[in-house]
Parts: sequence; structure tokens; C-alpha cells
Amino acid sequence: MKKFKERWGITYNYQLVVIFIVFAVTGSTSAYLSKPVLAWMGLSKDTISLWLYYPLYIILIFPIYQVLLVTFGFISGEFKFFWAFEKKMLKSLGLGFLFRS
Repeated sequence: MKKFKERWGITYNYQLVVIFIVFAVTGSTSAYLSKPVLAWMGLSKDTISLWLYYPLYIILIFPIYQVLLVTFGFISGEFKFFWAFEKKMLKSLGLGFLFRS
């Protein structure tokens, strides 16, 4: 826990707990919401090959996760941390041009 606090610049243990909870809720929610979005697009396991369905499902989780991470971070009161985390993650994926100053 000490390494996380130092690495992320966190001072209190409750902040660390809140951050872990936000990561868990965000991951679960993004996976849960991806299936109805695919269904809304008319794609299901019955209509397309599973070899196509699951990659689309996984690809769709990514943008939903990004939006939910910042949203749940805002709701939890840790927006500053999650916004910085989001920018760092997107820059490492080569999408840093979205945040040019």
C-alpha cells in the first residue's frame, strides 16, 4: 500500500480504498454495459460469428471504460487523480494528441 501511495501521490489510506473501489466498479460496469450496446447495434452471438463478436465486445469496453473512469472518479471526489491517470494512460497508447496544451 505504501508503494501505491508514494507512486500516486496519495496521502490518506481512505483515498487509496476509494481509488481501488472506483477501478473495480468501472471495470465491471463497462463490461456490463458493452453487451447492451452491441445488442443496440444489432450484433449478438446469434447474428455474427463468435470470432467477430468477442473482439468487438472487448474493443467496445475500452471507450466505455475511459468515460466511466472519469465519471466515477468525479462522483467519488477523486477527479483530479483519475483525470491525470486517464491522460497518462491515453498518452501511453499513442493518443496523447488529444491532450496537447
